[in-house]
Formats: sequence, C-alpha cells, structure tokens
Amino acid sequence: MDVKKTFLSWPVVRQLAGGDPLGRGAAAQSARTAALQPRTVTADSVAHSVCPYCAVGCAQKVFVKDGKVVQIEGNPDSPVSRGKLCPKGSASEQLVNSPTRQTQMLYRRPFGTQWESIERDKAIDMVVDRLLDTRRRTWQDHDDDGRPLRRTMGIAALGGATLDNEENYLIKKLFTAMGAIQIENQARI
Repeated sequence: MDVKKTFLSWPVVRQLAGGDPLGRGAAAQSARTAALQPRTVTADSVAHSVCPYCAVGCAQKVFVKDGKVVQIEGNPDSPVSRGKLCPKGSASEQLVNSPTRQTQMLYRRPFGTQWESIERDKAIDMVVDRLLDTRRRTWQDHDDDGRPLRRTMGIAALGGATLDNEENYLIKKLFTAMGAIQIENQARI
C-alpha cells in the first residue's frame, strides 16, 4: 500500500503541528505501524499453561488460532511471574512451531549409524523391557551379612530442571518403587 508523501506527513511537522510535541506518540508512528495489530487479537482461544524451561513455574497464556499456537505471553494473573517471562519462556512458542521439532520416536540399532522411525508403543515397550531386565539382573535382595537391601544399583535417574515439582515427585516415586537409590535432580547439582 503506497501512500503519497506530502509535507504534512513528515514526522517533524506532525510533531510540531499535533498534540505530540516530544514526538513519542502518534507523531512518530507511521501509517504501516498504525495498521498493525497484535497476533493475540485474532486468536480463537487462550489456554493457560506453565513455562516448560525451569522449575520456577511462570504462568503463560497460549494464544491459539485455527488449532495452531500463534503467540505465548506471560500471564499477569500469576502470583509467581506476574506476567513476565524470561527470554526462553518468551520464545517457547518455537517449541511447538519449529519446523525442526521432532514428532516421532527414533531408534538407532546397536552399532547402527542411522536413526529409524518406530511407533510410540513399540518404543515404550522397548524401554519397559530393558528397564525390567536391568532391574532383574542387578537386584540386590540382601547384603553379605543377610541384611535386607531390596535395591538395584543398575538403574539411576537424573531429573531435569525443565520438569515441574509434580513431575519430579512422580519420577522420584516411580524410581524408588522400582528399587533405584541413585536418584538425583539437575536443580540440586
């Protein structure tokens, strides 16, 4: 859209002639800028979420249009973050919309050089089979003096700071129930 420039359309003239003597408002705004609108205006719905990056738990508003995330902003109703997000949290929209986002399970066979796609259920079954086999092979029921141990030293867990407290709690419960004692979290390291 080409708008013909006139003497009266110059910003300095608008600044001096209008009600914006310091040139910080309408006088400094171009026609293109005035026509812009935020992506959030056209959103079909707003979902409330929590930033996935660290354990702080900053609340987010996720704006969705036509089934696609179009913007993520801090939620001002949150007592934790009061509407603010760090640079990673502000860019978390890229997690779902990145063209390089991995959306399928990949497996590399032993001594293989290429990754291959496999079904999610097959991947879960493979993990469960290996976990149970490791637990069975490395289970220590008693020590040399007959004292009960009921543990495995063949399984360890390292939780990440991108998980929230509830997720880390459930991971700790799961691995403890399996007999693992080497359970740590990135936030403590």
